[in-house]
Amino acid sequence: MVGFSAAVIRRQQFLLRCLVGYNISSKNLSYTTIKMQSLVSGGSPDFAISILRSITPSLDSSRHKGQAGKIAVVGGCREYTGAPYFSAISALKIGADLSHVFCTKDAAAVIKSYSPELIVHPILEESYSVRDEDKKSISAKVIEEVDKWMERFDCLVIGPGLGRDPFLLDCVSDIMKHARQSNVPVVIDGDGLFLVTNCLELVSGYPLAVLTPNVNEYKRLVQKVLQSEVNDQNGTQQLVSLAKGIGGVTILRKGGSDFISNGDAVGAVSAFGSPRRCGGQGDILSGSVAVFISWARQCSAKRELSLSPTVMGCIAGSVLLRKAASHAFESKGRSTLTTDIIDYLGRSLEEFCPVTRRDK
Repeated sequence: MVGFSAAVIRRQQFLLRCLVGYNISSKNLSYTTIKMQSLVSGGSPDFAISILRSITPSLDSSRHKGQAGKIAVVGGCREYTGAPYFSAISALKIGADLSHVFCTKDAAAVIKSYSPELIVHPILEESYSVRDEDKKSISAKVIEEVDKWMERFDCLVIGPGLGRDPFLLDCVSDIMKHARQSNVPVVIDGDGLFLVTNCLELVSGYPLAVLTPNVNEYKRLVQKVLQSEVNDQNGTQQLVSLAKGIGGVTILRKGGSDFISNGDAVGAVSAFGSPRRCGGQGDILSGSVAVFISWARQCSAKRELSLSPTVMGCIAGSVLLRKAASHAFESKGRSTLTTDIIDYLGRSLEEFCPVTRRDK
């Protein structure tokens, strides 16, 4: 730990107090009094990779379309079409079978042109195109259309490219309420976090909600929930308090190290990564986490795991993105873009979970 600051040492000491024994094999994790193994700065990535391996399904001929995950991204408006694409295509690149995007009509054709692999639903509306007297009926139509699909989805991603139009946010609020009623996990990023920060009851007390704030989004959440400023000296303790303050949601605080907590324990993923900070990496992460949550829930249903599926999904999504980003930076250097990182998602997952001859 030579050269570590006192704050980092205190953080590590707190993380270590959260640990309990575990026994890991490549496809099974058994826990006693399970909390979470932490990956402190400079530590081994083995635990995060083991989590990823334990929830990644094998490939075999007995599986059918849809079993590996059906993900939906709610986002995309006139100004922002790249973010929902990045999130949705990343889910497919990792291994989800189907990926949907629910966006505004203005965004739909553009997003469709990016890839024929995505199922695009142009059902959302912005205020400029809706008369006041029509808002109630149009909102009802949006919910009716989404509800046709809701029970099919394994996870929703809320927020990439959503924008902050008031009517659009009202419709998305209703979608989130219906997802919660249907017990569908939600990963909230981007402008979805703006919505949630101003309407905490949308996720408060919902254990299948995941928030993925960056530094500024995290600051606003801390100010809103804890009524204080971000305290990096006791950052992990504050993260636990924040997750508890929102009723046990899982929070993935993005940064140099990604810190994850559901209010019970806290862990960190600091391995791999890239110094390049091009926009869109958070969108990759949201799609990745959604897929891994759906896989972790499948494992939990079989009683193979006892750790929260949302926590496992965050750990797996974080370490995979960091690995792909490191590969992309090695290849492209300063010119690395989000699309370059997406191209390395499959290779990175293959390095962690090689497809065996038997799987083929």
